[in-house]
Amino acid sequence: MNEQRIAISADHAGYELKENIKKHYPSVEFGDFGTNGTASVDYPDFVHPMATAIQKGEFDYGIAICGSANGVSMVANRHAGIRAALCWMPEIAHLARQHNNANVLSLPARYLSNEEAFRIIDEFFSTDFEGGRHQARVDKIEC
Repeated sequence: MNEQRIAISADHAGYELKENIKKHYPSVEFGDFGTNGTASVDYPDFVHPMATAIQKGEFDYGIAICGSANGVSMVANRHAGIRAALCWMPEIAHLARQHNNANVLSLPARYLSNEEAFRIIDEFFSTDFEGGRHQARVDKIEC
């Protein structure tokens, strides 16, 4: 995970988890797309710029955080080439990378402890895409 450039964004519900992730992985180059506090904000304002930066190749992967992770996943997945996966346990993160070549990890901050989130992140970023039969399926995702 150390050599990857990771974009990260969150709304007010995910702000504290976002900050804890950055502290837990000090050697990672994070591009922080906000938010920068716990005041109520609209998650699309932060996820759209993050997803665009990944599309442009400025970052390899992304982490998007909100209360349930549904909203941030929906926004990120509107962008061509972005495959955001809502992950609430390490096994889901493993399969999202291995079978779906997910490039954005969406985390539900209201339902995870910091330690659970770190385990999910570790699994996501240590799992490679398997390719093979899964590549044909991934190729069919774009409209």
